[in-house]
Amino acid sequence: MTQPRRPRQARQATVLRTEQLTPHLIRVVLGGEGLAGFPAGEYTDHYVKILFLRDGVPYPEPFDLEKVRAEFPRESWPRVRTYTVRSWDAETGELAIDFVVHGDEGVAGPWAAAAQPGDVLLFQGPGGAYAPDEDADWHLLVGDEAALPAIAASLERVPAGRPAHVFVEVGGPDEELKLATDADARITWVHRGDRVVGEALVDAVRMLEWPSGAVHAFVHGEANFVKELRKLLRVEKDVPREQLSISGYWRRGRDEDGWQSTKGEWNAQVEQEEASAIASRG
Repeated sequence: MTQPRRPRQARQATVLRTEQLTPHLIRVVLGGEGLAGFPAGEYTDHYVKILFLRDGVPYPEPFDLEKVRAEFPRESWPRVRTYTVRSWDAETGELAIDFVVHGDEGVAGPWAAAAQPGDVLLFQGPGGAYAPDEDADWHLLVGDEAALPAIAASLERVPAGRPAHVFVEVGGPDEELKLATDADARITWVHRGDRVVGEALVDAVRMLEWPSGAVHAFVHGEANFVKELRKLLRVEKDVPREQLSISGYWRRGRDEDGWQSTKGEWNAQVEQEEASAIASRG
């Protein structure tokens, strides 16, 4: 007998403080009773779905997303944006989320830039599926600003002394962060400059002198460069799928709503092309 789907309840958290990490990266630290029992910690790519309520809409109190989606017109639904959990401290009850901010562009960035202690944030989650494999011979972590929080959290979990090659693309040197790790990590900051997102990053990864042994790879960020690196890893380097966490977090020219509505079709096409390339390889 099929069990009915359990509704995903929205949690409410309160802004405790914010921190400007780089010119375009702001950390928002959340707390409050709504975080009691928050089940994060197993994975290093935990994420939450943040719900940005629309002005002037008489949402039910307490907020009930299932009720809103059932009874309100779609244009009144909250805008949903996905963000990685940078850290969760169960003892202090503090949840940190890093936001990329580019002026007034988007929804989440401007909110984070203006956030003040006491502001309320609604979200669902966490989701997640990746953490560094302790048995891997070496680790490969690749991404852009959107993947930086997960890369930073993952580096903290790579076993001490284990080799790790890290490639992070950012706009320029002022966007670099200090990444803490006990791993034998070689961290390469790739500066985008005026190039298209991911071009310089793909070039840098291709120049890596490929280590021997089993790799556990994490590659996330803009969908087009992720596609290129997936071909490199799966087709050219023959990395087994189970040793690879790879996905497009976003796509140039699309907001999250547009990307999520087409992501399934995009992924199916990428997988088909990959299968054909592997088959033709013989």
